[in-house]
Amino acid sequence: MRFAGKYLVIFTSILVLAASFVPLPVSAAVTAVSPSTITNDVATIITVTGSGDFDAASRIFMDGVELPGTLFISATELRVTVPAGTALGQHIINVPNVSGSVVLTVNQPVPTATPTSTITPTPPPFSRPQMRVTSSGANVDKISSEQRFKFTVNFENAGNMMAYNTQATFTSADLLPLETGGVAVLGNVDKNSGVSVDQRFISNGSLYGKTVVTIDVTLTYYDDKGTTYSDKFTLTVPVTGGGGGTGVYNTATPTGVRSGQLIITSYGTSIDPLQPGSQFNLVMTVQNVGNEKAQRVTMIVGGGGAGSSGGTPQPGGVSGGSGEFTNFAPVGTSNVQSLGDMGAGGSVQASQELIVNVSTNPGAYPMKVTFSYLNDKGEVVNDEQVITLLVYSLPNLDISFYRPLDMLFAGQPAALPIQVVNLGKRTAVLGNITITTDSGMVENGTSLVGALDAGGYFTLDATLFPEISGPVELTFTIDYTDDFNQERTIEKTIAVTVEEGFIEPTPDPNFPIDPGFEPVLEETFLQKAWRFILGLFGLDSAPAESSPEAMPPTEGEFMPVPGGGGGGG
Repeated sequence: MRFAGKYLVIFTSILVLAASFVPLPVSAAVTAVSPSTITNDVATIITVTGSGDFDAASRIFMDGVELPGTLFISATELRVTVPAGTALGQHIINVPNVSGSVVLTVNQPVPTATPTSTITPTPPPFSRPQMRVTSSGANVDKISSEQRFKFTVNFENAGNMMAYNTQATFTSADLLPLETGGVAVLGNVDKNSGVSVDQRFISNGSLYGKTVVTIDVTLTYYDDKGTTYSDKFTLTVPVTGGGGGTGVYNTATPTGVRSGQLIITSYGTSIDPLQPGSQFNLVMTVQNVGNEKAQRVTMIVGGGGAGSSGGTPQPGGVSGGSGEFTNFAPVGTSNVQSLGDMGAGGSVQASQELIVNVSTNPGAYPMKVTFSYLNDKGEVVNDEQVITLLVYSLPNLDISFYRPLDMLFAGQPAALPIQVVNLGKRTAVLGNITITTDSGMVENGTSLVGALDAGGYFTLDATLFPEISGPVELTFTIDYTDDFNQERTIEKTIAVTVEEGFIEPTPDPNFPIDPGFEPVLEETFLQKAWRFILGLFGLDSAPAESSPEAMPPTEGEFMPVPGGGGGGG
């Protein structure tokens, strides 16, 4: 008995020593929610963090009710969407089977100031300055041979942008310019503004037999992009018909110069923007800003003119084949059209079908338009106008996936193998590509694309975290700068299908275990202590895996103590 008592003391000491090395379990807990304050006007994703006991089966509850769509991120992080319209105030956020809770505050949305309703006028398709003559005349009723006089011309910018560095050049076969050499600098003329210029002349030689002399005024100016424009005006001055200004004549009260003047007040294209190969309709508004009727008006797109013989146009006298058609060519009809008669102040809309040459490079291209008509004396007048058309070369891209998508499941991350291919005929320089979704979030969804050669491609591997099952839209947005340094975007939407997520089932403790199933159990401390005691007596102390029959005694079961040669009694 003394021997048995000695071993009992040894066994008790071993138990106490082993218990001191057993670590105490650390309880898991919910520690924070981010953001902790939201508004209820939109659905908001919140992130719940803990001390490290979350798994795929964890669910987020608010005020004791489960929030659908919990997304497992890691053992310390869960995410879920708080729906719009959630009641205002403070709500308790917790995760079942994990201790602790946090408070989520829901506030009203901050009201935004309602902007004052204003009507912004739609800008015209293109902008350019457009100079015109509003009035002209000499400081004398009529001029005579070798007479000095001052000729005044009033100009107006009828376009929709400022005319820069405007310059007027005066020329005449019967008059000689004085003082300025026939060149006058008008400077910058703002839109809807006017400017006046005086030019002094002296009549050259004899004016006998003439009733009027003509003065050609050529205006040159620029727009804000440096594009040059040139307008030519033919003005007249009455002549006495005698020399030296002598003699008395019965003259009518001067009424100023009378002539028609056709200008293009506005124009636009049916396609915006124009690109190489585009077929479009050019629409122009033509107005007679003169004070005389323009008869039998002919419009020649690309430039041209008409000749006359004795003031009467001859058959075939209108020439439209000498125009410039390198970048734009007429389609469907020729570049010559008849607009009929136009009274003073009248206007008409004219159109011309054109096509952009496929070899045209991006840029601003001026186009000449000539209006040929007869005045009240049967004389042919040619008014030439210049308009500007902008040609772009925008990227032609294909945005798709470079391999078939894997099956997508709600609450589980999925790879997005994105590919951008340049289908155009020239290199495209692109900015950032951004991928967004209407349900869930995209990780690694933004990247710089850069320059793509013709036929080149760019790939990006992003990760989608879908929240709910069903159809999900992926939106791809690419930023870039066009040929005129204007910011543009390319946007494409691709729909994918997300399947219902699955959760690993939890074993039911009441479900019978298959007899043939042998679970691998970790050896307990009592089993290790029992094998130690068996080893002291020289018995089999192998682990249970190699000696399954060696099992520790259970409570209430007799534990035999082998004899060891102790004393009797």
